[in-house]
Amino acid sequence: MKKRILSIVSSVIVLCFVFTVSIVDVQAMDNEVIQVDGSYLTTQDTSIGKSPSDILRGEYLMDGECSITKAGRNRIYVYAATTADSYVDYVAAIIYVDRYNEKTEKWEQIDNWMVEDRDTYFIATSKTITVDRGYYYRVHAEHFAGMDTEPLEETYSFTDGILVP
Repeated sequence: MKKRILSIVSSVIVLCFVFTVSIVDVQAMDNEVIQVDGSYLTTQDTSIGKSPSDILRGEYLMDGECSITKAGRNRIYVYAATTADSYVDYVAAIIYVDRYNEKTEKWEQIDNWMVEDRDTYFIATSKTITVDRGYYYRVHAEHFAGMDTEPLEETYSFTDGILVP
């Protein structure tokens, strides 16, 4: 009788341990952060992307950055800038706004534009865009700077995706 009670108690302890481990694993899977094409899907109000430092510090191009911010119902504010090391013949940025498609699990471009200037060291652009609610949005940009007599230097930047509820 004593062995039987000890066996039942041991079985109950083992079952409790198994259920506890299973619940912890399921919660960890629910809290996983999803990354698509370098961008995490977040619920933040804003996200800022800067050009990678390992491909910068060229002769002309200093850095590039972009950002996305919730700007009210159905609206996002997009910003991008390119900075050269000094005055150059040409500075530019191409800005892309993407929406995440959950069915294809890919980013799809919904808007883009370009800003460029000559004989300067800095350009910036911003735009408020009306978007559909219930999707993740991100910004990525290509940045260029250089002299007319040489190939342009280029880099990129991208933000994480932010949810517009």
